[in-house]
Amino acid sequence: MNPTRKKSRFYYKHIGDLRKDLREAIPADLLRELHQPRPWRHFFTLGRQIVLLALGLWMAASFDAIWLWFPGSVIAGFVIFDFTVLLHEVVHHAVFTTRRSFAYAVLGWLYALPSGISRTQFTHWHLDHHNELGSWTDDPKRSHLTPRTVKRWVKLLYMTPALFPIYFRAAARETAGYPPELKSKIAFERKITIGLHLTAIALLLTFAGPWLFFKVYAVPYFFIFPIAFTINRAGQHYSINPGDPAQWSTLMKGSWFWDFVYLNSNYHLEHHYYPAIPFYNLPRLQQALKPFYRARGMRYETYGGVLYGWFILNRAPHADWSQPPRDASGPQDIHSAMSETLFP
Repeated sequence: MNPTRKKSRFYYKHIGDLRKDLREAIPADLLRELHQPRPWRHFFTLGRQIVLLALGLWMAASFDAIWLWFPGSVIAGFVIFDFTVLLHEVVHHAVFTTRRSFAYAVLGWLYALPSGISRTQFTHWHLDHHNELGSWTDDPKRSHLTPRTVKRWVKLLYMTPALFPIYFRAAARETAGYPPELKSKIAFERKITIGLHLTAIALLLTFAGPWLFFKVYAVPYFFIFPIAFTINRAGQHYSINPGDPAQWSTLMKGSWFWDFVYLNSNYHLEHHYYPAIPFYNLPRLQQALKPFYRARGMRYETYGGVLYGWFILNRAPHADWSQPPRDASGPQDIHSAMSETLFP
């Protein structure tokens, strides 16, 4: 949790008997098994992602026909986003069977580098998100990253290069209250990651030319990464039941395609229930929780469904999308969404 601000641990103060209900829903031996990290699974996935990244960059660099280079750029952009998913595993110490501080530090740098973020900032941001889930003020994702105006053009900005100033502005607002030593560490890490990106840009432009730079760097980072980010985020906490803390994350239906594309980060509800369960065990966790979901009257969403609700119906974030919209265009400001929550 953020060591500076006195936050409330909002989620844990409002979940009631949820932990007990979950324990009763899953046999203890299965839960222990699901929590057991298998490092070879993690590093096999890492190797696969590196191969996919190399394939995507090779396709983008080798061909000039758009139907050949553009798919490579798409692959590269999604793989770059997925390094943030692997960074989640580092944050929750879900890679190794024992605490290995040096190894986790190395992996944190490796996984933060592709997106240009600070591993320390991401760690505090993400743990605060877990602890403060449901709060409009203390959850950094909801407070700083959720669109403040519920209009389609604002939402669409998140799928463009505008995502980067939006995200870094949100991160700056959250870190403003951090102690000086922590802010200095974050600033140092960000200088390193962004400096390496600027160096790569300069080398590509100087020695490869603008066209190659456009295909292998600009398109994956500035155009595909924001799309991957926005699709993934739409399936996290936008369609929820504010009256039930068990449904403060979106229940996404498992899909072999999205499981592969997003490294199982589409099981975001299950991740909030048990953050230390490695990503490769989350589909099994969802299967084990099916009776729990049925008993609670929970409904599955798909990415097609949440994107339709988010963009076409213009639904408010962090609200109950099983209910009809208030009007044809949906709420027009964040306060309309807040009024629908149990704990605004």
